[in-house]
Amino acid sequence: MPLRIGLFGGTFDPPHVGHLVTAVNVRHALRLDLVYLMVANVPWQKAGTREITPAEARFAMVEAAVADVDGLEAGRLEIDHGGPSYTADTLADLSRMHPGSSLFTIVGDDAAAKFETWERYEEVAANSTLVVVDRPGEPVQLPRFPWVHVEVPHLEVSSTDLRNRWNDGRPLDYLVTEPVLQMIDRLQLYGDGA
Repeated sequence: MPLRIGLFGGTFDPPHVGHLVTAVNVRHALRLDLVYLMVANVPWQKAGTREITPAEARFAMVEAAVADVDGLEAGRLEIDHGGPSYTADTLADLSRMHPGSSLFTIVGDDAAAKFETWERYEEVAANSTLVVVDRPGEPVQLPRFPWVHVEVPHLEVSSTDLRNRWNDGRPLDYLVTEPVLQMIDRLQLYGDGA
C-alpha cells in the first residue's frame, strides 16, 4: 500500500527537542504515515568544518529519541550506503523500499535557502515534495521549485550549543530527551560531560 513518507535528514549530533517538534508537526500537518529521521553517514556540507561524532553513535541517539514516538523512525540508509550522504541517493533507496509511495523531503528554512548548493538538487525536487519548515511569520522563498510550507513552533536549540553545554557541565535537561541523555552518557560522547 503506498504511503506518505517524510525524509528528515541531518547530522543529529545530538538529536534534540527541536528535531522532534519539527518531525511530529510536519507529520501531523501533511498527514504523513511515517517520518524517517535519516542519520547522515558523512554530512558532506559539514565535513572538515568540525569533528563529527561517529555515525553509529548518532544513529543510536536518534533511535533512542524516537523509540516511543508514533510515526517517527530512525533511518540508517545513509550509514549503510557508506561515504558522503546525498539526499538524492536516499530518496532513490526509499522509492525502492516503498514502491509507489509519495516522498517528502523536510528541510529548515536555512537549508532551503541553500538548496541549490545540494548535490543533484534537481533530482531531489523531481523525486519528492520539498517541505520547508520555518518559524511563524518568517517565510522563506524558493521561486524555482514547487514546495510546501509548514509552520512549526520555533525552539532556539542548536546541536553545537548542546555539545558545548555538555562539555561545560551545564544541564541538557528538557533540551534533549532523557533516553538521548542516557545514550550520550553511556557512549561517553562530547568530552567528559558533567
